[in-house]
Amino acid sequence: MKRTGISGMKFATTMRGKFGALTAVAVLMVIPTYGDHDAAAKNLTEAAPATAANARVGAIFKGDLDGGHFCTASVVHSSGRDLIVTAAHCLPADESEGGKAVFVPAYRDGSAPYGSWPVESVYADDSWDEDGDQDSDVAFAVLGPGTDGGKKVEDAVGASQLFAGRATGQAVTITGYPGDAEEPQVCTNTSVAYGDTQQRIDCPDFPGGTSGSPWVVEGGAVAGVIGGYEFGGDDPDVSYSIVFGQRTKSLYKLAEAAGDPKPAAATSTAASPQPAAAGESVTPDQTQIQSQSQSRTPTQATNRPITCACILP
Repeated sequence: MKRTGISGMKFATTMRGKFGALTAVAVLMVIPTYGDHDAAAKNLTEAAPATAANARVGAIFKGDLDGGHFCTASVVHSSGRDLIVTAAHCLPADESEGGKAVFVPAYRDGSAPYGSWPVESVYADDSWDEDGDQDSDVAFAVLGPGTDGGKKVEDAVGASQLFAGRATGQAVTITGYPGDAEEPQVCTNTSVAYGDTQQRIDCPDFPGGTSGSPWVVEGGAVAGVIGGYEFGGDDPDVSYSIVFGQRTKSLYKLAEAAGDPKPAAATSTAASPQPAAAGESVTPDQTQIQSQSQSRTPTQATNRPITCACILP
């Protein structure tokens, strides 16, 4: 596996993010520009440059910078401007909440150029919390005020949008912090499907510590995180992610609702659907989250075209 959580647990047993009768709210995510890594340099891992977009990616430490970093996370846009996404196995609730873990964006060579933010609450799917379901290995965490004047993390470094749907056949850039490295590493390659619920990418030298590293597609949105099958893979040259879909979107909405403070409710109607990519349209629709868990283990790799460049309804 790439890396387990703070205490070495394979999965959390504490109940977090109860879905029950949670109703999903359709969200249209606008994908921003992103161009801090040459997509032509495929299957090559190198030191990530210190850029504005890469500052959204950071290392997760136990307690403070002296505790050592053990996983990677990235800032995703939310109304509370205080949300990160990572692998669920990185943040077991009883070992991470209430400031027991801290997020340090753009960490490099022992320094925190933007400050650090404590993890205040963690949201993972019940199927992960109860069963360690590898198809649910994603978590969102709400961060407390930062050390640099109490800023929200998104106000300090910006944020990426979320992409839901299979990224098969697309160039994907992953950026993460190996446990023994003091600067982030980056690689771009084409992702392929792995069974019905996961995806994989061949990028060398992504060992322990890179769990939670964001999978960024063209346009800058996060389409996955290193995790899932074998907790991200048992080969440092091959990494896995679950496919973000309906349950991931609903989990995101649950975590976003927990952030504080919230802006005033908008009085205008929602924007009309906009194309998310050439030839692909977004259809925001309100649906009920499915109550059953998905426990399938991927068994074979397949190549499938991308099905949606949007937050799924």
